[in-house]
Formats: sequence, C-alpha cells, structure tokens
Amino acid sequence: MSASRRSGTTDELGPDEPERDGPEGPDGSDLLAALLDGMDAALCAFDAQGVVTHWNREAERILGWTAAEAVGRHGFAGWAVRRADAEEVERRLMSAMHAPGRQVNEFALLTKDGGRVLVRTQSAAVRGPDGRPAGVYCAFSEVHAQIDLERSIALSEALFEEASWGVVLVDADLRPAVVNAYAARALGTGRTALLGRPLGDLLTQGFEELESALTHVLAEGAPPAPAEIWVAVRTPEGERRRCWRCGFVRLASPLAEEPVPLGVAWLFVDVTEGKQGEQEASLLRFRTNQLHRAARAAAECEDPAEAATVHLDFALAGFADDALVDRVTEGAPTDTGEATGPVRLVRVAATPSAGPGPSLLTGRAGLPVRYTEGHPALQCVERAGSVRSTAGAVSAEQARAWALARQWPAGSVHALCAVLRSRGRTLGVVTFLRGSGRSPFERFDAAYAEDVAARIATVLDLAEQLRNGPGNAADNGLGSGVNGANGQA
Repeated sequence: MSASRRSGTTDELGPDEPERDGPEGPDGSDLLAALLDGMDAALCAFDAQGVVTHWNREAERILGWTAAEAVGRHGFAGWAVRRADAEEVERRLMSAMHAPGRQVNEFALLTKDGGRVLVRTQSAAVRGPDGRPAGVYCAFSEVHAQIDLERSIALSEALFEEASWGVVLVDADLRPAVVNAYAARALGTGRTALLGRPLGDLLTQGFEELESALTHVLAEGAPPAPAEIWVAVRTPEGERRRCWRCGFVRLASPLAEEPVPLGVAWLFVDVTEGKQGEQEASLLRFRTNQLHRAARAAAECEDPAEAATVHLDFALAGFADDALVDRVTEGAPTDTGEATGPVRLVRVAATPSAGPGPSLLTGRAGLPVRYTEGHPALQCVERAGSVRSTAGAVSAEQARAWALARQWPAGSVHALCAVLRSRGRTLGVVTFLRGSGRSPFERFDAAYAEDVAARIATVLDLAEQLRNGPGNAADNGLGSGVNGANGQA
C-alpha cells in the first residue's frame, strides 16, 4: 500500500498514478485532500482491515498526530487509544461497516502529548465499486464542542417554538426572516405571512424608531440595555397601541474570517399593561399633588371667587389647554329633577383667549352665554353629570367651525363638561378644552374633572353666601339666580 504524505491519504484501489497538473486542473487526490483538510470536523477512514487511510487537519488539531504519523497505522491501539480499550474501540468502529446508516459513539482518545480527549464519533461504511463494504469513515469532534452545538440548536428551536416572548430574526435589509409564534400573535398575523415584508406594512406607528434601532445594532452592535418602544399594530380589527420592551443582538457568521453581519435577533415582550399602570399611577400622583397645592393656595385667597380661578389654574396643568366656568341663572333642575324653564348660563371665569395666563373673572354684566340647544354644557346641567364631546378626525377648518359653533376657543377639538354641585344644588358647569395636539378626554379624566368641579362649586357657593350676607354689598359678578331658580332664599 502506497501513501501520499502530502495529502495524508493512501490509495488502496490500485498502484500510484502520476499526478496530472495542467490545463485540466488538479487531479482527484489533490481535490480530495483539499476537501478533507478544509472540513470543520475531524475525519479519519479505515480500510476493511482497519488500517488508517485518511487523516485530516482537524483530526491533527484535536489529537496532535499528523497525517504522516497516522496514515498506515492499524487501528488506534497504542497511540490514539489505550491498549486496554483498543479492542473495544476497534470493534465498535468497524461494526459500522456492516450496519445500515450511521453509528454514534463516544470514546476517550489519546493526544500526542499523552492527554485524553473525550470525543463523539459518527461512523458509517464506505462502499467499493462493487457495492460491497470497503472500509469505514469516522468523523469526530470534542464532546464539549458537540454539546455546545446541540445546546445552540436546542435553544434556537425552543425560542422559536415555546418562548413566552417574541423572537424575530431580521435580515440585513430589515425584513423578518424567521418569526416565532409569540411575535406573530403580537404583530397580528401568521408566521409565514410576516417573512420578507417591511416593518411598515405591519406597524402604523413606531416602525421608524424600530428600524432606526435595528440599523444602529447592525452598525454598532447591541445596546447596553433594553429599549421600550410604543407602536401601533395594524390588525383586521383596527390599530392596537402597544408598548414593547425590546432587546437586540447582532448576528455574525462564524464561518467568515471577519465578522459579517447576517442580521439582528430582535427579542421583545409586551409590557403595555404595566406601562399603562405606571403612567396612570404617575398621573394620579401628579393630579393629587395639584389638588393639594390648589387647596393650599385657595385657602389664602380673601375672595372666594378668586379661589375658584386658583383651582381652575392648577387643574389645567397637564390636563387641558383652556377652561370655562359658567354659572346657572335660570332653569336649574330642582331636587325632584324637574327644570323650572330653559337653562341660562353666565360666564364667570375663563382662561385668556389670546394666550396662556391665569384665569380671569368675567361676566359682571350678567349676559347669558349664547349656547344652542343640545350644547354639552347645557346637557351637563340637565343631567347633573359629566359630558364628553369631540370633533373627531376632521380638517382644521372643520375643527374651527365646530369650536366656534359651541362658543369655545377656535383651537378646541375635545371638551369635557363637569357639573358644579354644592349643598344639593346645581350651580353651573366647568368646561375643560383640549386642542388637536392632545388625545380625547377619557373616563379617568372625567373623575379628575369632577374633583376639581366639587372644589370650584364649594368656593362659588361660599362667594354667593358672602354676597347675600349682611354688611357685604360688593358685587363680584357671580349672580344670584340659583337660589331663586330653585325656590330657595
């Protein structure tokens, strides 16, 4: 048997043939040697008698034995395996020659410097031209490397099948390449329907911020901490606003000499409920503090009417853009709920129309506000409860006309009316207004407006008592029609 020390192989099928280098390229033995040496797994082969015929560079790296030292030896006995184990190892390796498929075994092999390495082998039969077994090939790797690979595969499969958070592999073009079940549900579509689609097709809001984060990760690497991104998901039922806590990992090919980005692993979990709870708690703390500060500031006002504007100013912070206070002069419902006539309201306080500033007392002339039938403020008085109103998604001209028709500032788009009640009587209504840059009022906002209205009603009632009391003839412009309308002195 002749051996080629250059390629680490022997030819057991016939005599040596001359090498053929020329215009046709390398011969078969050169190509085989290049393929074997370029493999990531260690590989050796045995002929039918158990003689080593092939030995590649990865096998040399793991055990330290060169191809020149390994090729031509009979089995592993005495050099790559302890003699006590050699018979068992050879029997299990060579049994693959007569068995179907591949066989997996684990052996402790010896390195050239006397150490031991636990390897996992896959061996299978090599067939000759006549189809009969002519030998065995054995591919092996260190067990810890194989276990690491299996762990990585198992982790990827678990993430894409059973993970309780979203996992999306995004390619270098920022398009989803692999999506797990959680992510598909969060994005409101199927797993295969997401593949290759731009993120803008899936999200109506927040996709610019998400794409910017993915681009940054591709260029600079993973950020040091998770990022919280608010998005609006497009679904058949409409848009859903969600908050996702996102983590990003840049993926690079392990086969390239230099890291080549393959894309980004985007992991996220829906934290909308928690974030909304935090925001509501923070808003509640702020509003509670505002009510406390307003009460302390109002307590220092000599004029109760001025105290009403103090409560109004503190309530506006972060809540609304404008506010109006209208006092009932006629037609307030009685204790039985019956109205004594058409409701008439007089403006007693309002925020400046020209720009921001403290609320001002108005209405000294006692002229009624020209509210048309069905106006939200009139409904609020008649129902003795809060009323919300909004212009909806309209143009700027339509929104302006909507506000002016209701005697509100031109920029108003959303309104919330809260009734002023004190000592069982309806005194008037306070109206909070928001512009187009704010969201419509919610039920949570109505509860806050009712708290503010209760404080304003108390000081307005006090102002009325002081005005009607003996020795105080000062006219503060608040009117006295409420008692008369309700049949009270």
